[in-house]
Amino acid sequence: MRLAALSDVHGNAYALEAVLRDIRAAAPDLVVNLGDQIEGTADPARAAQMQSELRATLNALEVRGNNEEKLWPGGRRAPVSVALGAWLGTVMDAGVLARLSALPLTARTAGGEVLACHGTPDSAWESLLWVWDGALGAYCARDPRELRALVEPLGAGVVLCGHTHRPGATRVGDTLVVNCGAVSDQVDGDPRARWTLLERRGGHWSVDFRAVPYDVAAAVAWSRAHSPFGEAEAQLLETGEMTARSGGTK
Repeated sequence: MRLAALSDVHGNAYALEAVLRDIRAAAPDLVVNLGDQIEGTADPARAAQMQSELRATLNALEVRGNNEEKLWPGGRRAPVSVALGAWLGTVMDAGVLARLSALPLTARTAGGEVLACHGTPDSAWESLLWVWDGALGAYCARDPRELRALVEPLGAGVVLCGHTHRPGATRVGDTLVVNCGAVSDQVDGDPRARWTLLERRGGHWSVDFRAVPYDVAAAVAWSRAHSPFGEAEAQLLETGEMTARSGGTK
């Protein structure tokens, strides 16, 4: 079985186009979309349409991210988030927003062997492999004992997550825990779009982290031409650094 996992598209249709070309060439049996589908300004309506089409063309499974929860009544608090939500409401179909807000927090596939979530199985806002250290201003590896306590009760062969925009994997007992990275809004200084291919052979799973170049300039140009957030989007997409997010649109 071959499974493609993607997460954190953040409304970037240009990065998603490149990822989907790579995914289709890999010919997976199933695609899992781990959420944060539209919260961004590089043609989010087209990004939403492409992700919707995945359900029909590539048998996609979806869970909600923390940014889908921002679509709930009262889900936005920070002024920049409120402003972005108001703008999204002018370019996105209301039915699409309602569908995304109603996505499940978790889902299982592959006969229940694979569990998918955005952050952790209990919260789209928390993170599984890494936790935020406010004093350091950075994500740090979760204490292995805490990670085991979260993962072992799930009884899964694979746990897929996103949220931190950091690809990585580890084993917790017999469970493979995989953060598939982000399609958009990178944090490591490499602007390329990310996705992950998992393959099961002989009862064992292997992981292949993919990085795909895309037309960053076109994404930035669209945001500048159609939204009030173009400069912040340019800084974030061009640098590929999380620090750009603090003054950006998310």
